Amino acid sequence: MSATQRSTAEAAGTAINNSQIPKHEQLRTIILKLAREELEPGAKLPSERTLMDSYGVSRITVRAAIGRLVNEGHLVRVPAKGTFVADSPVQSTLHLASFTQEMEAMGHVPSTVVLVAEAATAPEDTAEALGLAPGSEAVHLKRLRLADGRPVSVDDAWYNPEHAPGLLEIDLTGSVYKALAAQFGHQIDRARQSVRSEGAPADVGALLGTGTGAPVLAFDRVSYSGPLAIEHSRSWYRSDRYSLTMEVRL
Repeated sequence: MSATQRSTAEAAGTAINNSQIPKHEQLRTIILKLAREELEPGAKLPSERTLMDSYGVSRITVRAAIGRLVNEGHLVRVPAKGTFVADSPVQSTLHLASFTQEMEAMGHVPSTVVLVAEAATAPEDTAEALGLAPGSEAVHLKRLRLADGRPVSVDDAWYNPEHAPGLLEIDLTGSVYKALAAQFGHQIDRARQSVRSEGAPADVGALLGTGTGAPVLAFDRVSYSGPLAIEHSRSWYRSDRYSLTMEVRL
């Protein structure tokens, strides 16, 4: 056994045996322990050959164990690069809050990269959502949102300029919802939102580091202050770094 094989087996602290537990399930337990206790999120898993040699199992057994861990969200496969330990996803309850407020409430450190901040002609569906005449200008803000320094979402939002004059003149790396309330007198108190799974568009995949077509959670939201439509936003969240939790009652 080589030094690499020994270090892999020693890190896992166990071995495969001929028990009633299938070998692929034993190996799954070993790899899961390695991912949770020895490797950091984003670290590369030992190669299939290394795992085969270290534990005396077939390639089919290795692929079965890894495949299950990928399906369970513990590992992530990246074509042509290998298999990596998945990030622990941010757990979000379905409620009305800005990204900054939500991350801070969960103990994460939010940060923002402003990609676009401009006055521009609103898309047709956005103008309709905000109650603007077709061809009207609105405030366009596109930002990359990070939690603990890792990309989580891309937010592409439009604001009714009548309700947020001077929005482009403030610090846009923080909570816009907080600024809308404190500086423009519009507390966001309700929203209409849809969520679906889709493949990441090319620009979103590049910003999030997932690549084009990777599964992301896509949000479409219209936010209100009383009867006034203030914001129409589209957001794309990394599905391996963000998950939704909700409680359903009768």
